[in-house]
Amino acid sequence: MRSRYVAWGLLAVLLVARSAVSAPPWSKLDLFRHIEADPQQDYPLTDRNGPWVIMAATFSGPNAQDQARELVHELRSRYKLPAYTHAMHFDYRDPGGKDQFGGQRRVRYRVNELNEIAVLVGDYPSVDEPAAQKTLDKLKYAHPDCLDWEKRAKEGKTDSRSLGRLRLIQQAVLPDGNQRKQKGPMGHAFITTNPLVPDEYFVPKGIDKLVLEMNEPVQFSLLNCPSKYTLKVATFTGRVLVDPKQIAAAQKSKNVDSQLAEAADKAHRLTMALRQKGYEAYEFHDRYASIVTVGSFDSLGSPREDGKIEINPQLHALMQTFGADRFAGNGQASPQVGNPRSEAGVPLDIQPLPVEVPKRSIGSQYERPALTRR
Repeated sequence: MRSRYVAWGLLAVLLVARSAVSAPPWSKLDLFRHIEADPQQDYPLTDRNGPWVIMAATFSGPNAQDQARELVHELRSRYKLPAYTHAMHFDYRDPGGKDQFGGQRRVRYRVNELNEIAVLVGDYPSVDEPAAQKTLDKLKYAHPDCLDWEKRAKEGKTDSRSLGRLRLIQQAVLPDGNQRKQKGPMGHAFITTNPLVPDEYFVPKGIDKLVLEMNEPVQFSLLNCPSKYTLKVATFTGRVLVDPKQIAAAQKSKNVDSQLAEAADKAHRLTMALRQKGYEAYEFHDRYASIVTVGSFDSLGSPREDGKIEINPQLHALMQTFGADRFAGNGQASPQVGNPRSEAGVPLDIQPLPVEVPKRSIGSQYERPALTRR
C-alpha cells in the first residue's frame, strides 16, 4: 500500500505547476563595486569568479609570473577590471592514443612539458552577458604599459607573452587601414569557461525541475547513486501522446495519469524487492517513464591493446544476472533469447543496458562572492 502512495505522490509532484524561478548565480551585478589593485597582492582565479571569464593573455618562461602579475595589477588599477592569474600545466608526453587501425599513434612535440600563466578577467554569468562582450571589446583595443614590447626592452625587461613576438610580426605586416592593426596586444582575447568550475555546471539544461522534484523524496533515488554509471534492468513506460487531440482526450479521462502512476508503482516495488535481496538498486521517474537500475560504476571498462573496451567484470556479471536467459535451439547458430526475468512479480528488461547516472545541477552551489564597498 505504501508503494502506491509513493507512486501517486510522485505523480502529484509532476502535475503541480511551478511558477517561481530562483535567480541564477551571478545574476545581480554590482556595477559600482570596488576593484582592489594592490601591486603586492596576488589575485589567483577561484571557482567563485564566475562560470565565464575572458582569456586576456598567457605568459611562459622564467619571468611569466612577474609579467602576469603586472598585467593583473594594471587591468585592476587602470581599467577597473576584475583580473586574475591562473597557472596551467601541459604534459605532451602522452603517446597519442590509437590510430584508425587500432595501433599506437606516436605524436612528437618540441617540448615534453610546458607551464603557462594565464590572465583572465571575470566574473560573468553567461557567455552572451552584455558586460562580458563590452569588456572583451575593451580588452582587444587596450594598450597596457606592461605589454608594450618596446618600452619593456628599454627598461631591460623581457616579454614573456606566449606567441607575443609572432603576433607582433603579424600586426606589422597587415596592410594600412586594416581593423585588426588597430587592436592592441590583447587583440586575440576571447571568452571561455572558468577552468575551475566543474564541467557539470555547463550541461545545457540538466534535469528538468519538475523531474527533480519527483525524485527528491524517493528513498533510493538514482540521483543519489555515487558513481557515473549504473545498469538499467527495468523500464516502465506511461502512454506518450503527441497529437494535441489525443492529449486533450487523455487528460479528461485521466488515463495517462493512471499509467504513469502504475509505472512509478512498479519501479518502486521492484527497487525495494531488489534492495531486500542485497542489490544496490535505484529508481528514477520522469514525465514519461520510470526505470530501475542496479549497481554503481566509475567506468564501463578499460581499454585493450586492440583499441576495444574490456567491459567491467562486475558490470558484465550483473548483465548476465538480470538479462533474459539465452539458449541454443533448432540448430540456430546464434543463441535464442528466452522470456525476461522477473522480481516480485515485476518483469525486467530482456537486455539490461549501462546508462549514465543523471546528476543534480550544481550551478546553484556557486554564488557571487560578497563584494567589498569603500
